[in-house]
Amino acid sequence: MADAILTASRTLSSIDKVQTNGTGEVLRSGTSVVTDAGLIAGVELTDEDNKRIRQKTDKVILSILVWVYFLQILDKSVLGYGSIFGLQKDTGLVGNQYSLVGSIAPIAQLAWQPFSSILIVKVPHRILMSSMVLGWGIAQTAMAGCTSYSSLLVTRFFLGLFEAGCLPLFSVITNQWYRRAEQPTRVAAWYSTNGAATIVAAALSYGLGHIPSETLKSWQIIFLFVGLLTIVSVPFVYWKLDNSITTARFFTPHEKLQAVERLRANQTGIGSRSFEWSHVYEILLEPKTYLWISMSLLLNVGASVTNTFGPLILSGLNYDKYVTSLLNMPFGALQLILILLSSYLAQRYRLKSPILLALVLPVIVGLALLYVLTRSPANNGPLLFGYYLLAFLFGSNPLIVSWIVGNTAGTTKKSVIMSLYNAGSAAGNIIGPLLFNAKDAPEYHPGLKAVLGIFVALAVVILLQIGVLIALNKRQELRRVRNGKSKEIRDVSMESEYVGIEAEGEGVGQHAFDLTDGKNDEFVFIY
Repeated sequence: MADAILTASRTLSSIDKVQTNGTGEVLRSGTSVVTDAGLIAGVELTDEDNKRIRQKTDKVILSILVWVYFLQILDKSVLGYGSIFGLQKDTGLVGNQYSLVGSIAPIAQLAWQPFSSILIVKVPHRILMSSMVLGWGIAQTAMAGCTSYSSLLVTRFFLGLFEAGCLPLFSVITNQWYRRAEQPTRVAAWYSTNGAATIVAAALSYGLGHIPSETLKSWQIIFLFVGLLTIVSVPFVYWKLDNSITTARFFTPHEKLQAVERLRANQTGIGSRSFEWSHVYEILLEPKTYLWISMSLLLNVGASVTNTFGPLILSGLNYDKYVTSLLNMPFGALQLILILLSSYLAQRYRLKSPILLALVLPVIVGLALLYVLTRSPANNGPLLFGYYLLAFLFGSNPLIVSWIVGNTAGTTKKSVIMSLYNAGSAAGNIIGPLLFNAKDAPEYHPGLKAVLGIFVALAVVILLQIGVLIALNKRQELRRVRNGKSKEIRDVSMESEYVGIEAEGEGVGQHAFDLTDGKNDEFVFIY
């Protein structure tokens, strides 16, 4: 037994191959791991073991995800604060040029997605993430030296280019390290930095904006600070991040076996370095793919409004630039609370779609208030209330992300679907700022009216996706019956306490690492 465990670190690498090759190099027999080298070890995994491994993973992997995603949102969001502190005037922006500066980063993200999906599969995550962080950190720092519209476009383009793989990479990493029941709160942990970054960006803008300088403008100091903070974080990311469970330095050889076993019920695999074109074809033929993309597109039109034009909308309430920046702090706190609360509820009740629908309704109310109320001191309170209601939309993205990765098996398939999701997000971020024209300030009625209709459409798309997933589960039941299996399968991956998949009977979970959700008749879709 001891000798077998010592060989685990060498033989576990073959598990990386199983998800795509289907040759039987790694098979399961009860709770044992079998490779081409023979039986490695009987893997015993209790709920206590499960918790210990999860805590170790949180300490290393989740900590990195939270910090890096925070930096990404911080670097992206300070553009809006730069506008408060004279960016447009100092760089000579006129007409829709500020809107285009806000849109160029997502344009770069959209263009890069086909390459991003391949890189996530082919390049070790440790190298890929470090390179991305360094790239956008340099771009953000270079923005402090911009003096014209063209220079802002170039630096924001490269900022978007290096950030392009962030959300898909983080989603794939979360899926490869955590059980499906754990994924909503882990996605929420790193995605909630949207709120934390909003709070920090507001506080930094207020503080750094008061620094007297004859050389640098206030917005240049802000851009320089956050860009350099990102760059100095790169060595830490490279030092701490591990590429996969099978190579994790913080696990013992036996814990690696246990970490793999605890994810078997996911039926979604643990990673592969082979890019499988068959997964791409499968994605293109599935209706749920286009509904995921639609959700991302519609939702992020609204998100771009708050990121790019939120400070400008607040400045239309006739507060000075310092108070305007501080007014975004409650908005960020509300984002943080709503993201964590909604994801906790999704994990607690094992449902995502009803909570998503509940989050869309306050956003519709908030947009309606901003649209119908005139900009006057008497309406400042209701207008602020309407603006703060838009924070509910940020609770939706982590739920959709965990909904997608929980319903997708296969490394290539997960990488491609999350890249498509990010493409939808980028398209939404392109469209959003373009709906708001400077000549419509400070009411922005045409843009608000368009976004209001978009969120109504989002609610409809969520309902359609529920129907599609229910139909897919019905189809899975019929396939199992035709294949001589039990019609009903208990989805133990969604249990709050660890339950081994062997509880479902002999042979169940045998293809948890080598088949996509479309090929595996034991896969249970969640909604």
